[in-house]
Amino acid sequence: MRTAYSVETVRAAERELMARLPEGTLMARAAAGLAAVCAQLLARRRGRVYGSRVVVLAGPGDNGGDALYAGARLARRGAGVTAVPMDPGRIHPGGLAALRAAGGRLAESVPARADLVLDGLVGIGGRGGLRPAAAALARAVPAGALVVAVDLPSGVDADTGEVAGPAVSADVTVTFGAYKPGLLTDPGASRAGAVRLVPIGLDLPEPAEMEALQHADVAGLLPLPAASSDKYRRGVVGVVAGSEQYPGAAVLAVAGALRGGAGAVRYVGPAADAVLARHPEVLVGRGRVQAWVVGPGLGSARAADVERALADRDVPVLVDADGLRGLDPAVVRGRRAATLLTPHAGEAAALLGVPRESVEAGRLAAVRELAGRYGAAVLLKGSTTLVASGGVVRVNATGTPWLATAGSGDVLSGLAGALLAGGLSGVDAGSVAAYLHGLAGRFAADGAPVVAQEVAAALPQAWRSVRT
Repeated sequence: MRTAYSVETVRAAERELMARLPEGTLMARAAAGLAAVCAQLLARRRGRVYGSRVVVLAGPGDNGGDALYAGARLARRGAGVTAVPMDPGRIHPGGLAALRAAGGRLAESVPARADLVLDGLVGIGGRGGLRPAAAALARAVPAGALVVAVDLPSGVDADTGEVAGPAVSADVTVTFGAYKPGLLTDPGASRAGAVRLVPIGLDLPEPAEMEALQHADVAGLLPLPAASSDKYRRGVVGVVAGSEQYPGAAVLAVAGALRGGAGAVRYVGPAADAVLARHPEVLVGRGRVQAWVVGPGLGSARAADVERALADRDVPVLVDADGLRGLDPAVVRGRRAATLLTPHAGEAAALLGVPRESVEAGRLAAVRELAGRYGAAVLLKGSTTLVASGGVVRVNATGTPWLATAGSGDVLSGLAGALLAGGLSGVDAGSVAAYLHGLAGRFAADGAPVVAQEVAAALPQAWRSVRT
């Protein structure tokens, strides 16, 4: 499992380690790892490090020092390294001395040409967008240069991923000791490019502030049938979805549920004919279930269906789309079984009573607030899908922009509901469903436009891929 830690936690671990090591050891480890990654990137781009043109954008703190020491290492391998300080009077003295000793030089402005630019302007303690001097250097990065951020892109909030003003957009981010939440959460994640972790020996606590499941984690959570299983022991998921206007939502939610591991799917709603035409194995009508999925394409006239599902406090319920309208936090908090809410940014904004823009800009804060307010697991859909419950926040590592298509969320809801019926907790059902859904989207799209029914059809391939 990939884990991410807050700035405060990382700083505390750094202080504890530095107290036991000779001065400068931690910076040397970071610089060595950073230089190694840069050398690999230059070798791929130019075939060698020797003769490469490297620019170091050096801020006044340790982040700038890391970049300067890494620049010195690259200079000793034959790269032409130029450092441009954000504030010449406050440049890291040790890093500058090392760079000059290795043959690097200092300049007042960014050269017009470069193969690689090291962004060492602002470290993980920075808040808000870049100040004018730093923003000017970031804007001067030569076209075509590979941008490598030191620990995180300058201007990105390390704890939240928020970008409050000008910020660097990196091709690669080399982060030290631990991933930071802002590297895994949009909008910061979209600025980070490919993220490479350099271990520096930190002793970090458990649990982390953020988790990202990997294949092995998902494989370990999947509800798999035993030799003695029948369809009822595997779980029955009920789907309350669809309307005369949106019958396809019911078809797609059922499609996701059928491929989510449940033994049977029971459909309740006005789109039974459309559902049975596509999925003849579905049961129609109310009956005993191990979890409910309510809301996809439901319309505003069937609020009683949502209320009925939530009123059974001992059965897990997933609430999506139209089911989220006017949702009462007291009702959700009063339930004993798991409740999983699956809003997109607009629906989350309505639940929180804030503009959609504020949710998009602060996704991590929004999902935490929703989980706390409703006492539920919350899956916030979007460019980076987040799942929160209590103190745990998971970020989904799979997906493709092609998943931004009508009906994709209905498939996800059915899939997550089936996982709930299979016995997973709200946070596990949401995060496993998001992971499989993202993989299925990649397989189905394969670099081209995709429709929701193709995503559902690719779910078995996604299951197989995490188990091999």
